[in-house]
Amino acid sequence: MSKLISLLGSTGSIGTQSLDVIKNMGYSVSVLTAHSNIKLLEAQAREFMPHTVVIGDESAYTALKTSLADLDINVMAGFDAICEAAAMQADTVINAIVGIAGLRPTLSALNAGNRVALANKEALIAGGELVMKAAGKAPNMLVPIDSEHSAIWQCINAGRRQDVSGIILTASGGPFFGRNAEYLADVKLEDALKHPNWEMGAKITIDSATLMNKGLEFIEAMWLFGLSPAQIEVVVHRQSIVHSAVCYNDGSVIAQLGVPDMRGPIQYSLTYPAHMPLDAKKLSLTDYGSLTFEKPDTETFKCLSACIKAASLGGLAPCIANGANEQAVALFLDRKIGFSQIGELVTLAAEDVKSYSEISIETIEAADKAAREFVISKTKHTLN
Repeated sequence: MSKLISLLGSTGSIGTQSLDVIKNMGYSVSVLTAHSNIKLLEAQAREFMPHTVVIGDESAYTALKTSLADLDINVMAGFDAICEAAAMQADTVINAIVGIAGLRPTLSALNAGNRVALANKEALIAGGELVMKAAGKAPNMLVPIDSEHSAIWQCINAGRRQDVSGIILTASGGPFFGRNAEYLADVKLEDALKHPNWEMGAKITIDSATLMNKGLEFIEAMWLFGLSPAQIEVVVHRQSIVHSAVCYNDGSVIAQLGVPDMRGPIQYSLTYPAHMPLDAKKLSLTDYGSLTFEKPDTETFKCLSACIKAASLGGLAPCIANGANEQAVALFLDRKIGFSQIGELVTLAAEDVKSYSEISIETIEAADKAAREFVISKTKHTLN
């Protein structure tokens, strides 16, 4: 069956893999958006011929418009245009935008009645209450793309939701699992960008190295599956074969396994409930021999403990932790702060930045801004 897909964040890692899946499935593309990669966005537009393309960087509009002048494609620019494009009719909107910038487009798509396949976890971290309200009670209006949450979704669908007692959220542990705080203080950017199992964008790869990514997924799982913090256990699983598991009242545990390949969860978000053929490596358990599971070191990897604490506090605490992390990671990628400072700054921000009792787009964005400003104020001596 043909489907019409809108893809937000098409030039990133998830975006390009989503286009592989879309092409394999024979689906059509309605919208493509990117932040600033004009060259790749143009190539994608020429191959998939969407109705609309949007470049977030308004200064790049003229160049993109000129490069696509020979095609009957609507070219737009700016963040508001991305939100407008997200609301255009589609069978599914894939949101692969990185960071809190994905919140408003998620809400735009859902409020327009579009089904959303979400790879942008920050939308739920910062605005989970608003997103879940917009998704409403319609089944599968909001579906996960993260491999862990896709795994939980599949395992929950294998039983009755009311019988779920908790989940096991697996983590690769990143490149520095088992290292102590002293080692992390001297970590170089190049080493932090070497993930042992997954190929991802720079920001998400750093988040995996600090275990912030698992902290964000902890909060995301709470919203997606209606869980309390006490119902979620994080387990380090170095092989990244067990993508996560669901525990039931009778003590049984159902897990989802597969080789590390994001195209699997991307495709399932589009084809649910069908598991369609995918040209991917098949899992052979005998090739691995053994699978290991260990507790995470939350004292050394402070981002994870900060997120779990923020999840327990609720309100805008997760938004503050996320905003501080986005700013700290940006500084680390610019080589302006050290690796271990990321966790320290997220922890401090979660404790010190003022929250708000009311949750709205305005207070979410204010809390995010305050968290970023807090990080910059704490690192001024480094930045000067």
